Amino acid sequence: MQTTSAAYFTLKQAADWATSYTKKDVTPSNIAYLVQYGRVQKIGENGSTQVALPELKNYYDNFLSSREVNFKEKLGEDLNWALSFDQYKEAETTKHVHRLHPYKGKFIPQLVEYFLDNHTDKFKTETYFEKGDIVLDPFSGSGTTMVQACELGMHAVGIDVSAFNSLIGNCKVTKYDIADIQNAITLITNALESFIKNSNAVEFEEKLLQELNIFNNQYFPVPDYKYRLYNNQINETEYGKEKEALFLPIFERLVKEYNIKLKQEKNETFLDKWYSAHIRNEIDFVFEEIKKIKNTNTKKIVSVILSRTIRSCRATTHADLATLLEPQTTTYYCSKHGKMCKPLFSILKWWKTYSKDTVARLHQFDRLRTDTFQLCLTGDSRTIDIFEQIKKRNAEFGNLVEKQKINGIFSSPPYVGLIDYHEQHAYAYDLFGFERKDELEIGSLFKGQTKDAKESYVQGISDVLNNCKKYLADDYNVFLVANDKYNMYPTIAENAGMKIVNQFKRPVLNRTEKDKTAYSESIFHLKNK
Repeated sequence: MQTTSAAYFTLKQAADWATSYTKKDVTPSNIAYLVQYGRVQKIGENGSTQVALPELKNYYDNFLSSREVNFKEKLGEDLNWALSFDQYKEAETTKHVHRLHPYKGKFIPQLVEYFLDNHTDKFKTETYFEKGDIVLDPFSGSGTTMVQACELGMHAVGIDVSAFNSLIGNCKVTKYDIADIQNAITLITNALESFIKNSNAVEFEEKLLQELNIFNNQYFPVPDYKYRLYNNQINETEYGKEKEALFLPIFERLVKEYNIKLKQEKNETFLDKWYSAHIRNEIDFVFEEIKKIKNTNTKKIVSVILSRTIRSCRATTHADLATLLEPQTTTYYCSKHGKMCKPLFSILKWWKTYSKDTVARLHQFDRLRTDTFQLCLTGDSRTIDIFEQIKKRNAEFGNLVEKQKINGIFSSPPYVGLIDYHEQHAYAYDLFGFERKDELEIGSLFKGQTKDAKESYVQGISDVLNNCKKYLADDYNVFLVANDKYNMYPTIAENAGMKIVNQFKRPVLNRTEKDKTAYSESIFHLKNK
């Protein structure tokens, strides 16, 4: 490796230096990302790209030193930075089946693993669960607790009021005939390619991409444009609007030439509003093909692939995928990618991408999973009879749970007035015909954060704990992950006949695509009073 006196590094040398300097695994691809997005300037031509060491060092100094200091200045010195898990890359925090489908508001698997596994450290001074134990998550969401329990040799029960959430969670922990899944994917992919083969939308999109490529190379050259943008040499808002207007006549000409339908005739449902007519036709076609699959488990996981696909094909800008604003039917300047982008006119690319990715993730998890039971029930955690409902689905697991009892809870309850858990998957409810239970959501977005909403939230979470407590072993451990800025959890614990015996305060990094502000949450450890 070159010494720090060297003027320039190749991508490989820069990665080696950054790995040593940050004490983290930095790859040449990570350095290439910094170059591509203008964080450091590119020196040299393609094939001989180099970066200047002083600039690279300055980037990592700013990134590393400011993050922890900034968080602690804003959130307090009692912040447990070890629970940030900042040493993990995104690929590790979304490992194997954890990324089978997007889900807003989920916690990372490392957090679950930290409290479920048998290690101890200066913060976690004892173990709370053992292999063979049964763990409950009464707000199962996307099933993270169930997946990690399976990986750690524990049984798990999830409960969720959302039928779609239950589908996602159960699909993650199901044992599959992967060859059958691959066969179903191949048949559907071939059928979809035949379906769109003669579509004018295919030729239109190819021509549009050619025009965009020429335009972007001229006005948004990589990485020069992003470097100038990062260093405040360009007014992005003005420049972007100017180039949007410049390209729009090209787009409109192609739309007219190929007779493209930018909108559907109806605008009644989510699927009507947020998808072009061409996309909608393909969605309906693939769904009809999925209905033909005979193996129930295969049908469910392929349905999840379709759901993941259509989520990425909504008519919105790339910057607004997490928070939809208005349907995007024309080309636009994309602040996320720093160039002109377009809406989608076919699901084929994402269908292929997610199909391949899903099969790979199922293979990965198969190598780690243990021979244990996991099951997510659809129902209201305030009233559900856990033993009875498990027995209806799996008698062997039901008998085990009733005999052994549940050893504890690890869950992240919904936050008051923050997320609409049904609406974030509205496309799936429309497509699959699941019944929505919005009125049963605790802390739902539409109720807001008023005094009445907070009181209703406290009552709801208390009711959940009181119901679940009936199925717990005597010496249970309950861990609830929450940002309790309204100080509601002491009251909740009291209402449930529990006591808070410990509280872990952790920073939450990269909470959403847009919100990078310092933010923390607490892990409340509750036991029987």
